[in-house]
Amino acid sequence: MAVLRKFARPLLASVFVSGGYAALRHPEASPSDVTPTALPFADRLRKLPQDPEQLARITGAVQVGAGALLALGRMPRVAAAALAVTLAPAALAVDPFWTITDPEERARQRGRFFADLSLLGALLLAAADTHGKPSLAYRTKSGARHATDAVADRVHRTGDGVHSAADSLTGGVRDLADGVRARLPVN
Repeated sequence: MAVLRKFARPLLASVFVSGGYAALRHPEASPSDVTPTALPFADRLRKLPQDPEQLARITGAVQVGAGALLALGRMPRVAAAALAVTLAPAALAVDPFWTITDPEERARQRGRFFADLSLLGALLLAAADTHGKPSLAYRTKSGARHATDAVADRVHRTGDGVHSAADSLTGGVRDLADGVRARLPVN
């Protein structure tokens, strides 16, 4: 699987790096498509700029940066999640095939929309990929279970030791009492 990841991540990232680079170089090409859908999101999130070209540049920069990180295998889960966040609003803004009446254009936009959905699915898989290692939650539960078993075993062994010591002590006291009784004159 490691070899597959080495090839799959750069292939997945390539579309975002090239698209992000285009948005950085020519942000004026994006606003006409993105403006109706993206600006309401920008209104809700006060930190995002209201200027469509600036919004396109930010999206492009995130796509280039996160795409490069994903392609290089550096923080791939974070990079894939960042790319997914940039893809979802763009897919809804650029490919609203349900609003188009021309059958040919509608079919073309539907194809782009489902291609974007496929990319989103691939990004979600990349964001959830743990490199074959168990998740942190699994490792935590497993460690807790191991610690609980170790403590229970230690308590059981300590209890056995205390029981054995008590038996030895009781036997020793009994032997001592028998020895003392044997030496005392009995009336």
